[in-house]
Amino acid sequence: MSRRSSTPREVGSQAHRAGVQRLLSSYHAIPPDATVRLAKKTSNLFRARARSEAPGLDVSGLTGVISVDPAARTADVAGMCTYEDLVDATLPYGLAPLVVPQLKTITLGGAVTGLGIESTSFRNGLPHESVLEIDVLTGSGEIVTATPDGDHADLFWGFPNSYGTLGYSTRLRIALEPVKPFVALRHLRFDDLAELQAAMDRIASERSHDGIAVDYLDGTVFSATESYLTLGTQTDERGPVSDYTGQQIYYRSMQHVSTTHPKTDRLTIHDYLWRWDTDWFWCSRAFGAQHPRIRRLWPKRYRRSSFYWKLIALDQKYDIGDRLERRKGNPPRERVVQDVEVPIERTADFVHWFLREIPIEPLWLCPLRLREPGPTGASAARPWPLYPLEPKRTYVNIGFWSSVPIVAGQPEGAANRLIEHTVSDFEGHKSLYSDSYYTKEEFDVLYGGERFRELKQRYDPDSRLLDLYSKAVQRK
Repeated sequence: MSRRSSTPREVGSQAHRAGVQRLLSSYHAIPPDATVRLAKKTSNLFRARARSEAPGLDVSGLTGVISVDPAARTADVAGMCTYEDLVDATLPYGLAPLVVPQLKTITLGGAVTGLGIESTSFRNGLPHESVLEIDVLTGSGEIVTATPDGDHADLFWGFPNSYGTLGYSTRLRIALEPVKPFVALRHLRFDDLAELQAAMDRIASERSHDGIAVDYLDGTVFSATESYLTLGTQTDERGPVSDYTGQQIYYRSMQHVSTTHPKTDRLTIHDYLWRWDTDWFWCSRAFGAQHPRIRRLWPKRYRRSSFYWKLIALDQKYDIGDRLERRKGNPPRERVVQDVEVPIERTADFVHWFLREIPIEPLWLCPLRLREPGPTGASAARPWPLYPLEPKRTYVNIGFWSSVPIVAGQPEGAANRLIEHTVSDFEGHKSLYSDSYYTKEEFDVLYGGERFRELKQRYDPDSRLLDLYSKAVQRK
């Protein structure tokens, strides 16, 4: 008598259930007076974290894709699954997540609880807006299923930007969208930031340029007189494609002289989604990985964000960067690694201010707009209280990731403090994955303080998890 073989979906579900049980067992093994944290060696956070001797949550069984439903265009995904693994599971069906953050090691759960963004955000919003339902291990040790309109709708809407202070996702069901095998690129050059802003606003609204649909939209600023918008269009058309995982560097490929004739390019959909990962945008230059001679010797398998993270960890552990600066007779440097959102109509003014005050380039631009209400995903008509962007308003994410010399006599984090205040002056918001210096009162206004406390009381009444201000600003 033959025995029926388990389907991939059944195998995925069984492995997931076992992983959840290990997670719960590890939760109960943590002493009641110890703060609950993940037992995770790596992180995409740039802010320092206090060390803890208590055991952490075992999330080792929550790293995979549970199932993909190509007919419904949904996927059930474990909270610690990386986008690299998620994309590998969905692309064979001609599907992709609605927003795929730039770095392969970002997890789906991390992008939802900590926010994420990419070049589809002008039409698809942020990653948490494609979530249909989510299982959360709360601070009280209970796993609840949160949906937009269920018993735990308050947690569903309050979970984004909570950074593990309300709980940890164990499973997320997300909407997917069809994608084609290739992406055709147009790099439009601008010599004036106001003109770039106007073009970005128009393209984001019309979702087309010169009669051609625009499926992906982002920008790069090299200086006040040299910036680019990159327009991506999905296509089935076969032909030569570029490869930026070798000696060629993606962000350098967009540079050209003409403001009237865009430079064009083509990538596979897989390589387009990970175009920034090979050189961590442009940050690999800090390690010498963009120098032609070094690049030829640098193993290709180490040209990826996960390896650069290891180098950053070594620098933080042994203070390598500041030691080298001291040998050169230079002052230590302040890390300025931030993503901020400002209204699109304030973008040119903010970038001009930034280029005058903060000696960092290039800058990344990514327009975003909360999703309009639709048949799937969360409705943009409902607010996300811990990161309250306005519905029906276009913002631009501006990313800058480097360091500046510390000026003697200035307070700790002087450059970051100046940026924080200026972003607020521009009606903007700042992501919390890196260093923050807000006062408690400022933080409450910007990040839903009263609503957060209500959620904390319901889902973590004994404060087993850290408070958001303690975690994001006080680095506990």
